[in-house]
Amino acid sequence: KLPEFKFWHSLTRGVLVAFCMTFFSVFNVPVFWPVLVFYFFALFIMTMRKQIGHMIEHKYVPFSFGKPRFKGKDSASEDSALAAGGDLGASPV
Repeated sequence: KLPEFKFWHSLTRGVLVAFCMTFFSVFNVPVFWPVLVFYFFALFIMTMRKQIGHMIEHKYVPFSFGKPRFKGKDSASEDSALAAGGDLGASPV
């Protein structure tokens, strides 16, 4: 595992080097934007493959439209409170 100090040290050094590189025109390389979009999605898929596989394995659906909704005894009063803009399940943390 990567120690936290080494992570922050490498991150800070990378940001500072990238910032300094912006001052020199030799590093101003034109890039076709669809290549950057493809690169972003490729990196996202490669880094999230394990997490997405874990969510699928445990049948976790991160969206509310795929989950069953259970109604309680006073579902009519909850529906009217939600329609009025109330937040029923919120508790101060």
